[in-house]
Amino acid sequence: MKKTLLVLTCILIACPAFSERPDSTRQQPSVSGAVTVTNNGIALIPTFTLGKPAALFDVAVRKGRFSFEPQLTFALEGAKPWYFVFWLRYKAIQTRRFSMGVGFHPSVVFVNPAPAINGIPTENLTAVRYFVGELTPTYRLSGRVSVGVYYLHAYGLSGGATNTNFVSLTSTFAKMPLGSSLHLSVTPQLYLVAIDGRKGYYATSAFTVGKPKLPFTISTVVNKKIQSDIPSDDLIWNMSVTYLY
Repeated sequence: MKKTLLVLTCILIACPAFSERPDSTRQQPSVSGAVTVTNNGIALIPTFTLGKPAALFDVAVRKGRFSFEPQLTFALEGAKPWYFVFWLRYKAIQTRRFSMGVGFHPSVVFVNPAPAINGIPTENLTAVRYFVGELTPTYRLSGRVSVGVYYLHAYGLSGGATNTNFVSLTSTFAKMPLGSSLHLSVTPQLYLVAIDGRKGYYATSAFTVGKPKLPFTISTVVNKKIQSDIPSDDLIWNMSVTYLY
């Protein structure tokens, strides 16, 4: 963990010297967000799901190269919390074609250590704490198409937490025309996830349909296990409606 943090910190400090330097001091902070309702909550690492309907609340506050991006998620049944994350992100490199993002966050995942006692469901939730770092090198091929690598390391800070490494090869096809009034975005990924010595290979893709000037989108995520010794479903999918503001 210390080596990972050292590498991330060095990149955070050193990369601006090699990047283009637009004057960001005069930029005003911008705020955006999204509210998503889905029939099956799927986490950033698609291997992990809530397995039931969920609501996700995202906010992003940006100024220059920095952003603060909290996400709060809840099960719709009983409004029980699922996970809370609080991203701090920085664009270490930002050129016309290439960008490198660095991010950290503390997070809390709420788990039920005893789903049932004598066949009776329990209501107790335990907060499991993590500290997470990410690297996001991305190369833009055109205005709509980009490719990149996503690396995430999650370090467990409390009892019941695991240490996780996530590496994804990803591409994005953004807002491709779909008929005369709609657009389609597709984000396919091939990824490896390793959890305390166990690992798995998966393929996933997100499909999002929207309409210009309309603040709603409809999306689906499909995740397929290729080979894994991590307990997980062979096929995971969901449908979601998102309101952007």
